Amino acid sequence: MSLKSITPEAAQALLDQGAVLVDIRGADEYARERIGKARHIPMQQLAGGAQRLDGATAVIFHCRSGARTRANAQALQACAKCDAYMLEGGLDAWKKAGLPLEIDKSRPLELQRQVQIAAGSIVLLGAILGAVASPWFHLLSAFVGAGLVFAGISGFCGMARVLTKMPWNREARIG
Repeated sequence: MSLKSITPEAAQALLDQGAVLVDIRGADEYARERIGKARHIPMQQLAGGAQRLDGATAVIFHCRSGARTRANAQALQACAKCDAYMLEGGLDAWKKAGLPLEIDKSRPLELQRQVQIAAGSIVLLGAILGAVASPWFHLLSAFVGAGLVFAGISGFCGMARVLTKMPWNREARIG
């Protein structure tokens, strides 16, 4: 059995009837923006079988856009011994529907987004400087590209490690 898709409005109605909403995103994502009624249980805990959702009448899983939930549907279904749903479109669809959110703008952007912004900026800078100043600046773009490939293959991202040491991230660590 796989997770059934549910609209944000239908999910809200189920929540009002006692369903449990589970946010599977990372702690940094959850800290910045979340659905108030959601329990935060990261996907890593759910996938490892460390968390079971016994006793619930229905469980609704969600992430940012729905892609992570869809990709992990089988593992999530195994965590629930009741009707299990995935929030169609995730948190983004919940927002578009105008349903209530808790937002803490004092929290930094999610680390993944920070890496994307930093890496993209450095690649762009290397490309511009390579075209305008010296072709040697293209090596900057190549270095960042190689780092991203290495991060994808190994699971270790040096840029993320550096960004976690930045002052805006040190005080806001979660967990």
